[in-house]
Amino acid sequence: MPSPALDSEPQHTTPPSDHPTPGLSKMGLAAWIALLVLLGAELMDMIDQSVVLTALPAIQSSTGAGPDAVQWLTTGYSLPVAVGLITGGRLGDLYGRRKILLIGTVVFTTASLLCGLATGPGVLIGARALQGVGVAIMIPQILATLHVTFDGRNRSKVFGLYGAIMSLANVLGPVMGGLLTEADLFGLSWRPIFLVNVPVGLAVLLLGRRFIPESTVKKAARPDLAGMLLSALAVVLIVFPLSEGHLHHWPLWCFAMLAAGLLVLGVFLRHQRRKQNKAPLVPLPLFRGRQFAGGTAAQLVHGLLCGLFFMTWTLYLQDGLGMSPFHAALAFVLLSLGELAGATLAAKSGGRFARRLPQAGALIAAAAMAAYGLQAAEGQADLSLLAMAAPVVLVGFGLGMVSGPLADLSLARVPHENAGAASGLFNTAIHLGIALGTALTALVFFATTGGSPDAGVNREAFVTVLWWVGTLLTLMWGLMFFLPKRTKNRAG
Repeated sequence: MPSPALDSEPQHTTPPSDHPTPGLSKMGLAAWIALLVLLGAELMDMIDQSVVLTALPAIQSSTGAGPDAVQWLTTGYSLPVAVGLITGGRLGDLYGRRKILLIGTVVFTTASLLCGLATGPGVLIGARALQGVGVAIMIPQILATLHVTFDGRNRSKVFGLYGAIMSLANVLGPVMGGLLTEADLFGLSWRPIFLVNVPVGLAVLLLGRRFIPESTVKKAARPDLAGMLLSALAVVLIVFPLSEGHLHHWPLWCFAMLAAGLLVLGVFLRHQRRKQNKAPLVPLPLFRGRQFAGGTAAQLVHGLLCGLFFMTWTLYLQDGLGMSPFHAALAFVLLSLGELAGATLAAKSGGRFARRLPQAGALIAAAAMAAYGLQAAEGQADLSLLAMAAPVVLVGFGLGMVSGPLADLSLARVPHENAGAASGLFNTAIHLGIALGTALTALVFFATTGGSPDAGVNREAFVTVLWWVGTLLTLMWGLMFFLPKRTKNRAG
């Protein structure tokens, strides 16, 4: 499952000298508490990206949500994150990272409560979108605060723990979704997957206000409000018709919205060119570097295939194979264990294989997807977890080999003064890809199933999805040729 780049520099951070935080670098009690609070906030954010997956059939059943609503439960969360990450980082630079983190926590916690109390799909989708806004505000502050608060060996330890939390979240999200839904605590069905965020959010607020040090940037650029509005409008105008078009048999307004979205995107790019010397939202010269441009494009495709695969996979496991939410969660555990093994291999390589390692990972994942597709295409209604274990673990293993090296190689040659903006763009790419991939399920999956719970129809639609995902993995492999053949510390 996708996660923000771990090997990149945090968004819009500055050297500690801009706002020193003495005392915490020695990892005293206050520093440990601050670290636990920050990592707890990050864990909460990341779990909510995937916790809904194994609960989708139960949500459909209890709220009457149709295929379009199911898509928007994920898209509505990913879109605000994709649009708001860079802006969230700049707000922290301007007004204080702790302050903005706590504001984001209030938004996220309130939205989680609304999710748990929602009685219909409309309110639930709105609350999920509000969660996404909270995440877009929170995530940049967590990374930036870790960066400016800890230094030296302690900083390495801290980011090692951060990486462990990301891997843990990949496993915990779907498992918690399955367990809490199946447990049906107090007759609440799926609702505890959101309500559990309320006490965690309150703890982050109380402890964060006391122990997290404040930090700002002395000469932070003012947010590019026009750029923010134009980018948000362009994304919505493009994603909305892709999500809704098939339900209305592709009327003229869908194509009009897509055309308007492309037009607004062009206006946005022209605005950014004019703003290049006045703190633009997107520093366009970054894309002149072939490895950043190619790597960011590969990251976008990575998000696209994840957004398409993970939602349809959970529906296939439960509606197509009749698995319980708990057993579906175990399938996610298998994939996540493979992902952890691939990520560990990538970390131990020390970058010496350069682009060959993530390219090998993409090919392994593509081959495993093909094997899984052949297995599913045989029409095995009783396909068991044990039978699918090998391709599922290999899919995870291949994806695990991609994430870290892709981030490292894409950002390696970015000028230091643009590190924050580049990191923000790179992280935005995967969230935007997830939103677009989720929208693509309308064309690839729901256009076939029509929201039907029929097992055979769901199995057939999922096989089609697997071939699409395999194609996207091949495209990602091709884009990685823009990455360097060798790392900096090797000859040539």
